Formats: sequence, C-alpha cells, structure tokens
Amino acid sequence: MQAIIDDIKQIYIDHAGSAARITGLEKIPQSGSNRLYFRILTNGGSYIATYNDNVRENKTFVHFSRHFRAKGCPVPEIYAVNEAYTIYLQEDFGDLSLLGELEKEGHNDRVYAFFQQSLEQLARLQILGDEGLDYAQTITSREFGKQAILSDLLYFKYYFLDTLQIPYDKERLIDDFEALSNYLTHVDYKYFMFRDFQSRNIMLESDRVHFIDFQGGMKGALQYDVASLLWQAKADLPDQWKDSLLEYYMDCAEKLLDKKIDRVRFISQYNGYVLIRLLQVLGAYGFRGLFERKAHFLISIPLALRNFKWFLGNKQIGIGLPEFERLLGLMVQDEIVGRFEPVQADEQTPLVVHINSFSFRKALPQDTGGNGGGFVFDCRGILNPGRLPEFKSQTGRDKPVKDFLEQQTRMPEYLNSVYDIVDISVEDYIKRGFGSLQVSFGCTGGQHRSVYAADALARHLRNKFHVKINLHHVEQEAKNWVN
Repeated sequence: MQAIIDDIKQIYIDHAGSAARITGLEKIPQSGSNRLYFRILTNGGSYIATYNDNVRENKTFVHFSRHFRAKGCPVPEIYAVNEAYTIYLQEDFGDLSLLGELEKEGHNDRVYAFFQQSLEQLARLQILGDEGLDYAQTITSREFGKQAILSDLLYFKYYFLDTLQIPYDKERLIDDFEALSNYLTHVDYKYFMFRDFQSRNIMLESDRVHFIDFQGGMKGALQYDVASLLWQAKADLPDQWKDSLLEYYMDCAEKLLDKKIDRVRFISQYNGYVLIRLLQVLGAYGFRGLFERKAHFLISIPLALRNFKWFLGNKQIGIGLPEFERLLGLMVQDEIVGRFEPVQADEQTPLVVHINSFSFRKALPQDTGGNGGGFVFDCRGILNPGRLPEFKSQTGRDKPVKDFLEQQTRMPEYLNSVYDIVDISVEDYIKRGFGSLQVSFGCTGGQHRSVYAADALARHLRNKFHVKINLHHVEQEAKNWVN
C-alpha cells in the first residue's frame, strides 16, 4: 500500500510541478470494485487518484473520459496517467451523490430537478458521445446485443432463480430467453450505453451533475440506461416520477436526434429493458449475497423483489413469454419474498443486543442482561494492526485502521461468518420475545480488531433487524480514548 501511495504522490508532483504541496491524502472507501481511490488534498485544490491493476479497464476509462469530455459531457478530466497505466489522476467531484441527496432530502422538487438534469446529460452522453467513439476500446462486448442480453438472463437464472428451487421447463424457458433477446436486439436507437447508470454514479457539485464509473459501457439501446436510473430499487422513485421523467428524457433525446420518436414503440421496448435490468440486479444480489454471503446484498433482495412485483403488475413489454412469465409470477409471491425479509423489531420488541469489545489479557465481559452468557468471538486470528507503528496510538474506530482491516486482512470474510451465526439467534429471539442477547469480541489489547468488529456488528443488526443495541467498548471507555 505504501508503494502505491508513494507512486500517487509522485504522479501528482510530476503533473503539478515542484511548487505543488500535498497537504493530505485520504483513502476513499471501496464500493463493489477492486479499484482503490484516494483523495489528494493540496494547496491548489483536491484531486482523485485511482489505482487499479486491471490495465485494460484503466485504458478504457481514460479513453472514454477524454472522448466524452471533448464532446462537452459531464465526466471527469484526466490529468495524468503513469507509464504502467495502473494509476491515473482525475478531477474531484466531491462526495455527494444523487443517491445521497435523495436519501437526505427525500422526493422533493430539488431532487426531481437533479434527475431531470441527469437524464438531459445522459442523452448528450449517449447520442453525442457515440459520435466517433472507438468501441474497440470496450472492456467486454462492443455492443449490448443478443448475446449480452442472453448472458444477463442466464446470470439471473443461475444465481437467483435456481436458488429458489421452483420447478420449470428448461427448454421452454430458454425459448423465452431467445425470444426476449431477439425482441430487444431490434430496437430503433442504439448509441452509447453507460451500462450502470444509477444515482450512486451521479455526483453533485455546485448544483451540477457529473458522471463516474462508465468504463463498462458499450453500444446499446437508449432505453437501458434510463431504466437503470428510474427503476433503481434503492431510489424507490414514485410512479409519477418514473413516468414523467421518461417523457422528459424522450423530449431531450428528440432534440438531439432532430426527429420524432415513436413513443408507443419506445416505451414498449423500454419496459423490456426495465425487465432485463431488474433481472440483472437480482442476479447480482444473488451472486453477492447468496453465494458470496455479503450481508449488504442479502438485505437488498426483498427491496428489489418488491420493486419487481410492482413492475410485473403494471407494465407490458410487448411480447408473450409464457414459461418465463409464469416463473416471474411465482418468484414475487409473498412466500418467496418472505424468505429474504428478516423479522424486524419495533418499539414493543423487548430484545436488546449487548455488544462488547474487550482484551483477552483481562476478564471476559459479564452478562448483565440476565441471559447467562452469549457469543464470544476471538479476533486474534486476524492480522493485528497494533503491530504496526503508525497504528499503535489509534483504535478500530480510526479511519486508517478501518482501511487496513478492510483491505489487508480477512476481517470482511470473518464478519460475514459472524453475521450468519448471530442473525439466527437475533431473529429467533425477536420472534420468541426474549429480552437480551450478548455478543463479545476479544483481541489481544481490545483496541483495534475487536473494536472494529463490535461496531460493524452493531451497524449490521440495526440495519437488518432494527433491534436495540447496547454497545460497550471496555478498553476504550476505561482509557478514555478519543477517535
């Protein structure tokens, strides 16, 4: 990690000149990719540095960014790239995403205006950005055509549908997949397709929208990206917003295309791409949640299924798919959705989960809830940040320590296993009206690993079960550590 940081600093100095002064360098939390992001703070402003050992992906992003930038699209400027093409320096749009603004302000007029602005700029990126773009630079397929659509359908089948163990006719289902992919391949408008156009990838700065993470793009239908944004489950846009924003997008596209769109046909094909996008997301949630056991994705499955259920009941895609439609109807039944929806506490739920961090050099925390014990997890099998000089005076609540545990140890894997075990008891205790459960994490000094793990479990249980938490860091509180 230090070698990467040193290389990033050198790239900035080479770009800005010897007079440039770095005043700080912060690691930005990772999302779903393996890319590492850093914010460089300087006497002349801030920059984002990206490290990624996938050179081809880097070359695609840099090429797309420079091309779209030249077309006047709101993408980051690329300032410098190292010789190995593993690090690049780009414009910093800040930390506020459209999703963050939506979660903070709700569905108000200001947020609606940001969605309008996003769709207007999306149309520019798709249509103007398509002109002269070298699609040989794409990471995977050059075009989102029949094979890519089939791939998304099979991804959904293997990683989500098959896990439900609903009997179906495989040959008829594949026939429906073929029919749907053929239908969607013959769309009227194919331009640049962002591929992952969602509110999390739209940044807000000075009341303007900016786009990031479009390196997975290819040539494809205009409708796909609109469907991705308007039907994002976490955004949960009102139905009226979805309809009016789609009309607004078609207005914007018509101006750039300089011709009228057959809106009945466009909307019918759009609904087909909504279906594809919702299925692709469920496949991703199934893979990340059911196979990789990542709790965040498991929690998202019920929300995605409810979003999908509404779509099935209210929209038409313009083609008959008998076996597929039968399975989709079964998939959103309450019994199936209930498999993924955790029991949640309310104001009357008596359960309190007592979570502790402690040092194994001292006594185990005593159970004060009257339950006679609980879980004790040993974190000493995780690489100890306390052995590194820069972390000795810090704790598991300090960002550098958290970054170390998340990126350079098996702590995320360890915690996923903890969640699996503890979740069973929490769900059962809520159902049975129990009042107390204790979970304790111990490490050598009670300073780094156990503190981080206790905070992570508390956050997980609040998010998943809405249960009351009593969090107690034994060593932190005894020594009055300030984080």
